[in-house]
Amino acid sequence: MSRPTIAQALREGAARIQAAHKAYADAGSSPGLDAQLLLSKATGRSRSGLFAWSDRVLDEAEEAEFEQLLARRAAGEPVAHLVGSREFWSLPLVVSPATLIPRPDTECLVEQALALGLSSSARVLDLGTGSGAIALALATEQRGWDITATDSSEEALRLARINCLNLNLTRVRLCQSDWFDGIGDERFDLIVSNPPYIAVDDPHLHQGDLRYEPSSALVSGHDGLADLRRIIAESPQHLDSGGWLLLEHGYDQAEAVADLLQKQGYTSIGLRRDYGGQPRVTQGQWVMQSPVARSCDQAGKS
Repeated sequence: MSRPTIAQALREGAARIQAAHKAYADAGSSPGLDAQLLLSKATGRSRSGLFAWSDRVLDEAEEAEFEQLLARRAAGEPVAHLVGSREFWSLPLVVSPATLIPRPDTECLVEQALALGLSSSARVLDLGTGSGAIALALATEQRGWDITATDSSEEALRLARINCLNLNLTRVRLCQSDWFDGIGDERFDLIVSNPPYIAVDDPHLHQGDLRYEPSSALVSGHDGLADLRRIIAESPQHLDSGGWLLLEHGYDQAEAVADLLQKQGYTSIGLRRDYGGQPRVTQGQWVMQSPVARSCDQAGKS
């Protein structure tokens, strides 16, 4: 049997992935794009190169590797894990099963952080950085920002360090920390985080790419809000007056997150929707009262 051309391989690969993912009800899959990325990996050619040489016949090694990658993708493995990278904010990031795969909707958090109009020397903290996606996107856009990125996972920090080096963004400081535990008494102008926010019994954990990602980066208590509660409760100790907290959360958690921020004393609470129109990022501003203002408030309540 003759070996397929690039065009035939792409067509047949996409059909195979689509059939498999219908069985998994993986609505987030893009069979055509998946096939392009996998064939690009197997041939060593860019996606544009695949189309430029669509009539070229695959050699034996390329066909064999593509077949292996297709089989693994059809079984449900994420494309990002199969090719070892994922683009985020136009940055090629190395990824692994040790961290959350960066999603396009998280770019909304980056956009919102940049829209705050912070000074060119702002101090920024990225909590739970994973592959470093948020911190590195911000560092690319704001070269003067002093950015610290933390994660409790040594493997995640190793991956973030690789991405820092690959992108020549070594000024981003990486720190192992369970949320704020390793930060000491440092304060920042902006704290951003895409923490775990899925409930432990959420059925989505058994669908799509989530099946292959670390539960520690996904699951947060019985209602998905455990880590968000902790971050909101502890963040005022690490924000300068006028500083901002930006949090990514589930599409159905915006009201709960806004309520938590309000009860903690945050003001200027606002919501940003993702590219699909779902509530995705909530922000709040921390404004510390002066001792005189606090004493007046207390006197007024007595």
